[in-house]
Amino acid sequence: MSAIRIAVEGCGHGTLNAIYDSIKRTCKINKYPPVDLLIIGGDFQAVRNLRDLNVMSCPAKYRALGDFHEYYSGVRKAPMLTIFVGGNHEASSHLWELFYGGWVAPNIYYMGAASVLNFRGLRIGGLSGIYNVRHYAHLHNERLPYFPGEIKSIYHVRQHDVFKLYRIEEPVDVMISHDWPSGIEHHGDLNELLRKKSFFKSDIEKGELGSPPARSLLNKLKPRYWFSAHLHVKFAALVDHGNFAPLVEPVTGLADKNKVTKFLALDKCFPHREFLQLLTIPITKPEFGLSYDPEWLAITRALNPYLHKHPSVLNSDAFKEAIGPMIGEERMWVEENIVAKGRLGVPENFRITAPIHEGSPTAREDRMPESYVNTQTTAFCELLGIEDGTKFAPGSEEKEERYRSFVANGAGSYLRGGRGGGGRGGGGRGGRGMRGGGGGRRRG
Repeated sequence: MSAIRIAVEGCGHGTLNAIYDSIKRTCKINKYPPVDLLIIGGDFQAVRNLRDLNVMSCPAKYRALGDFHEYYSGVRKAPMLTIFVGGNHEASSHLWELFYGGWVAPNIYYMGAASVLNFRGLRIGGLSGIYNVRHYAHLHNERLPYFPGEIKSIYHVRQHDVFKLYRIEEPVDVMISHDWPSGIEHHGDLNELLRKKSFFKSDIEKGELGSPPARSLLNKLKPRYWFSAHLHVKFAALVDHGNFAPLVEPVTGLADKNKVTKFLALDKCFPHREFLQLLTIPITKPEFGLSYDPEWLAITRALNPYLHKHPSVLNSDAFKEAIGPMIGEERMWVEENIVAKGRLGVPENFRITAPIHEGSPTAREDRMPESYVNTQTTAFCELLGIEDGTKFAPGSEEKEERYRSFVANGAGSYLRGGRGGGGRGGGGRGGRGMRGGGGGRRRG
């Protein structure tokens, strides 16, 4: 039986150099074999230049260029394949360019708002963002230039993306989310968690710690492993699906799923923090490289026309009954047009879109990024024969005029760091000094 060596890291926060150095040092000290894959659980901060910082939701004092721009410009290259999901402190306009997933730099792959990939026979699912009940049923309608509320809402999980993941019927090996699934704290050492993070107690008692949609997906998908970040603490749990109280009706008639999920959350890459875990995952059917997942491609083809329709459509009983056969038809299309033609491999088609950073990393820039069409997204949509959802309803002249008026009247200082994206209502505990986050029903 083959196996894959994986490194899992919590929140990235723009510290790629330190993360890669830590992996290298850990392997050397312990005489471990090389790592095949690095998974980062969000707050990756793919900041290409100073303008990207102005769409990151966090207080101004925490906005820093970080290391990523060196990998984006080609000064450095990731020493191992790195994949990540988005969190609540991101260069949001950059990630929006890659809504369906794509390379943010050579050897560094963003999983998009939601997706499933295959790496050497390991099936990996991802959900970006954090849960906020106010925006869960909203459309993905944030467009540059972002107003303050949009800088926050753009990273909130949307029902459309969860609905897509919930359509998965084939077994998943690894699931990645920034948020913790709600209720997961009761499947590990809760007392030890509260010893480290005593201020979680109130949210836990009110049932507001973590993401209900992620919990629903945990119950449905039953992956072998689930990795999260966000709360800036290491926490392990073992979920027995025979005893895990679901938020949804039990799922029947699907392919065999795992009876137990091993959950692990990790801290951020700072000194004296528990931010890294190396593990070996056995695989039964070794494959080559990073590839698209046929079932996910079929789901995407079936549901992409509903990306910009009100989620109430998805909630109707008639649609839920019809979507299964629709996905089945699209699966046949995928098999004929992609699988049979050997087109499942993820192409190494990274291209620089925004200007690379030049000059001092501590300089200031008051402007927002420009809006770019990413050629990777164009190529993916052409592969699937779908409309590029990132082009839908671009910023209108009316919005541009409202934004200019907003800045002219002095409120633009908000975007230049006057208030940032923190506060209890603007990022949960994660928005307060970047400590971590509740990510609960009222937070984020």
